[in-house]
Amino acid sequence: MSAAPTLEHERAFLGPGVRFLAGVDEVGRGALAGPVSVGIAVVDLQQQDLLADVRDSKLLKPADRERLAPLVRAWSVASAVGHASAQEIDSLGIVGALRVAGTRAWFEILAMGITPDAVLLDGSHNWLSPAAQPSLFDEAAAIPGCDAPVHTRVKADMHCLSVAAASVLAKVERDHQMQELHGEYPVFGWNINKGYGTSGHRDAIRASGPTPYHRVSWRLLGCGA
Repeated sequence: MSAAPTLEHERAFLGPGVRFLAGVDEVGRGALAGPVSVGIAVVDLQQQDLLADVRDSKLLKPADRERLAPLVRAWSVASAVGHASAQEIDSLGIVGALRVAGTRAWFEILAMGITPDAVLLDGSHNWLSPAAQPSLFDEAAAIPGCDAPVHTRVKADMHCLSVAAASVLAKVERDHQMQELHGEYPVFGWNINKGYGTSGHRDAIRASGPTPYHRVSWRLLGCGA
């Protein structure tokens, strides 16, 4: 297993006015069906301890993710997962849908009475902050969302404990949703493939056509299909 993520990078943000940092990660971005999900795990930079066994969710077995998810929630100062549906992905595009899912999780955090001072986001692109900046003269431009400074870091889910913790929460919640949807449409094997583009999943789409949970704006059958 890879080296355990730490809070070393997160603690570099500790300073005047910065205490609560929100680690953010997404799952389901590349799937053909189901939601895209964004997890947030907030840490207290002044006194947070490490949490054993947490890794990027892709490196953990399902049973380990299930075991760790409640531990992550207890460890975090606040945590949440937001989702955007396949229809929202088709309507807004994947970046817009990520922002919607992340904003839903963000407002869950605020409702818990915690306002993060900064955000650490996995990847190289800030898809969390509002797309349009509020205008003094145009109320319609004032789109609510994450107003904290967002810092991106490639492979943060591998090295930063807050982001790895967020990835575990998002993965477990999304997997549960796909398990439930499997009961509605068992032919697609979502209990196993979780909506990703396996050959069996694509064969089922060819045979049965897409469901309301498929991202119909995507190339569901792959290149040349």
